[in-house]
Amino acid sequence: MSNSEEEEIARDYICFGNPDTTVIILDATCLERNLNLVYQIMEITPHIVVCVNLLDEAKKKGIQIDFKKLEEKLGVPVVGTIARKKKTLKKLMQKVEEVASHTITPKPNNITYIPVIEDGIKEISSKVENILPEEKQGLARWISLKLMDREEKILTSIQEKLNISLFENEEVKNKMIQVDEMLKKHDITEENIRDTIVSSIVFEAESIVKDVVTYEKEAYQERDRKIDKIITSKIWGIPIMIVFLGIILWITIVGANYPSELLSTFFGWLGEKLIWLFDYVGAPVWLKGLLIEGVYQTVTWIISVMLPPMAIFFPMFTLLEDLGYLPRIAFNLDKYFKKACSSRKTSSNYVYGAWL
Repeated sequence: MSNSEEEEIARDYICFGNPDTTVIILDATCLERNLNLVYQIMEITPHIVVCVNLLDEAKKKGIQIDFKKLEEKLGVPVVGTIARKKKTLKKLMQKVEEVASHTITPKPNNITYIPVIEDGIKEISSKVENILPEEKQGLARWISLKLMDREEKILTSIQEKLNISLFENEEVKNKMIQVDEMLKKHDITEENIRDTIVSSIVFEAESIVKDVVTYEKEAYQERDRKIDKIITSKIWGIPIMIVFLGIILWITIVGANYPSELLSTFFGWLGEKLIWLFDYVGAPVWLKGLLIEGVYQTVTWIISVMLPPMAIFFPMFTLLEDLGYLPRIAFNLDKYFKKACSSRKTSSNYVYGAWL
C-alpha cells in the first residue's frame, strides 16, 4: 500500500522485477508496526528474508524476541542483526544466498482476512489466474485484493508490466460486480475496504508480537511518553523547538568566531610567506596575482568562514538526531507542512536543510 513515489518504485520492482530475494528490515524496538510491511510483501513473493535490526537498542529497552517462534509464525527465514556488527550481517547474507539459490524455500503464512474478503479473493482470483502468465500465477491473490481495494496506480502498473487487461476482461468485470454486491451486504464499501484490510493485518501483527516478544519492563516506554507529552505538546512543543534550535544557532555562530579568527590569521601569515617566496624566485606579477590573490585567498577565506561553523553545527545536529528529537520536530511541524502542500514525510529534512 504505497503512499509516495519512492514506495511505488520499490513496490513495482518487488512485484515485477523478479528479485531473487527480498530483504525486509524491521525495527526490533517496534516489531508490531513493521510486520504490516512483511504481510503485504508476503502476498507478492515467497522469496523473503526478514531482518530484525537494532537488537542493541532493543536490549537497552529490555525487549527480547524469540526469532525461532517468529520464523514459524511467518513461514519465512528471520535473522536478527546489529548493522554495526559484521558478524550479524554475515548471517543475513548467508540466509539471502540460501533463499536466492533455492537451498531453502520459504512458505509464507499469508494473513487470513475476514471471511467475506477471503470469499471475494477466491471468486476474483479464479478468473484472474486465467489471464495471468504462467510464471505470475502466484500474484493472483494479491491482484484480486488490489482489484477489491480499487488502487488505481498499482492496477495500472499491473496491466502495463504484465501486459494484461483487467478491466476489459468480461469474466473479471462480472466477478467484480458480484463481489462488490457481496461486500456491500457486510457494509464494506470502496471507502472503507482498505481500513478493513489493514485492520486484519494489524490484529495479526499484535497477536504475533504477544507470542514472540517479551519485555523485562512492561512500562519501558513510559519515560519516552512523558518526554513526548512535553516536547510535542500543542502548547510547549513549538517554543521548546525554537529554544533548542536557537541555542544551536547561537553556539554555532559565536563558537565559530574563535576558530575562524585563528584560521584567518594563520592563512594570512602563510599567504605573506608565499608572496615572499614568489618574489624570491622572481615569479611574474600575473602568476602571483592568479595563484595568491585569486586561488589561495579565495580557498582560505571559504575554509576560514565555513569550516568552523560546520564543524560545530553538524555534530550538534547529529546529537539531536541520535537523541530522537528530529522526528519530534517533524511531528511539531507536520500540520504546517501540510498547509504548505509540502511532503509531510520529509519535514525533518526540510528543518535540517533550512538551518543549513
